[in-house]
Amino acid sequence: MTTRFTAVIFDLDGLVLDTETTYRLAWERAATDMGHSLNDAFFAGLSGLQGSEVEAALLAELGTDFALADFKQRGDRHWQRHVDRHGIAVKPGFHALLEHIQRRRLPFGLATNSRRHYAELCLRLAGLDATFPIMAAREDVARGKPAPDVFLQAARLLGAEPDSCLVLEDSLPGLTAAHQAGMAPVLITHCADTARAGAELALRVLPTLDAVVTAGLL
Repeated sequence: MTTRFTAVIFDLDGLVLDTETTYRLAWERAATDMGHSLNDAFFAGLSGLQGSEVEAALLAELGTDFALADFKQRGDRHWQRHVDRHGIAVKPGFHALLEHIQRRRLPFGLATNSRRHYAELCLRLAGLDATFPIMAAREDVARGKPAPDVFLQAARLLGAEPDSCLVLEDSLPGLTAAHQAGMAPVLITHCADTARAGAELALRVLPTLDAVVTAGLL
């Protein structure tokens, strides 16, 4: 099979790793500790946001006088206890797609809005710490997603032209970033609202990572 794509760039949180479940559990427990609650709509709105944007969302939800520093400390403790015991799950279809990419000897890497130390920790907890040859993280660029910087940095590290890169994303900010980088973004989601919102920018909208292969994109 021939394809115009010569490199593949993955998002991390919510796409390769099910980190969103772990921080949701930790934050729900931290909020309960402090006499608050966080609902489904709040968590749905966090996908793809940068750290400062998440903090702003918390204050908007819980009040500008909310003790954010205390909440973050509690959340970090709950998160660490949970992942130390349970690890972090790899999303369905990742291993099958990775095997296909490696078999075709395509360059691949990560482009994440997360800080490098957090991304590396999560990969280790998921058993993927030696998987990705390159990573572009938030501190490597001036602007995070939805700006294109982190994807362009990943392409530079891979030695690939932007228009030859297939990007795999699960969030609308990430989809926007990849599109602005001149790359071909595929949106991986089971959420009907996200699928509808991203359909115009996405090359394809697919339910799982292994569907990238069955769809004939690689």
